[in-house]
Amino acid sequence: MEIKLLRANINDAKELHTMQIKSFKELLDKYQDFDINPGNESIEKIEMRLKQNFTYFYYILVDLQKAGAIRIVDKKEIGKKKRISPLFILPEFQGQGIAQKAIILSEEIHGKEKWELETILQEPKNCHLYEKLGYKKTGKTKIINEKLTLVFYEKK
Repeated sequence: MEIKLLRANINDAKELHTMQIKSFKELLDKYQDFDINPGNESIEKIEMRLKQNFTYFYYILVDLQKAGAIRIVDKKEIGKKKRISPLFILPEFQGQGIAQKAIILSEEIHGKEKWELETILQEPKNCHLYEKLGYKKTGKTKIINEKLTLVFYEKK
């Protein structure tokens, strides 16, 4: 299985939006976090992000098939952290180590130090993924609703 990243651009907004909705549907249904879940974002929000000069949206390709995407916020300023937000894998590709490889490839492109992200505390597989790659909990959490708490991670 060959995994690569392919930079997306504004012309990819519709496809990214469709993939993002499909990838986050199960979590949106489970947690009902309509205000923050990427599966409930508008195409306009994705277009806005794609226009930002500090946003790097990549398709995650598995044997040249689009399996998901990862967005890196990298302002390329000394001392500033880079951010993963969002990262998603289509349901039919989940559980194959693709997200892990996508993060490693992103770190090869944008540098291995000074990263931050948040994920769902109630999703142990998500937490394990980041912890396995050297991300540490910051101690900060944010309660979204009675079902969902965000937990914040960083990699120094």
